[in-house]
Amino acid sequence: MKEKITYTSIDEYIAAFSPEIQEILQKLREVIKESAPDAKEKISYAMPTFEQHGNLVHFAAFKNHIGFYPAPDGITQFQDEVAEYHASKGTLQFPLGKPIPYELISRIVKYRVARNLEKAKSKKKK
Repeated sequence: MKEKITYTSIDEYIAAFSPEIQEILQKLREVIKESAPDAKEKISYAMPTFEQHGNLVHFAAFKNHIGFYPAPDGITQFQDEVAEYHASKGTLQFPLGKPIPYELISRIVKYRVARNLEKAKSKKKK
């Protein structure tokens, strides 16, 4: 049985991949950081994760795609724009070998930040 690798940081996670994949993951990380400057980085579900008043997004590299996990509302809000990508409940798959839609990812992250801030404010009012 293959031993499961546990990462302690996003740097460690990214370093485990080939240089081509590292470049994509690093760019994705930068786009998320720029879109959510107050978010904190962590590893959650064995994936790079950004959190701000709860998890914002996760991402991961696979054999044939980059997985991006913006929660179900992060996908339904951008339904028309994500239609060309394989999507399921909280997941988008960006095929390797095709351009990664960084600008779209940025807008999804900003949307998720706004949603998490709204939720945090409404919790405080209660």
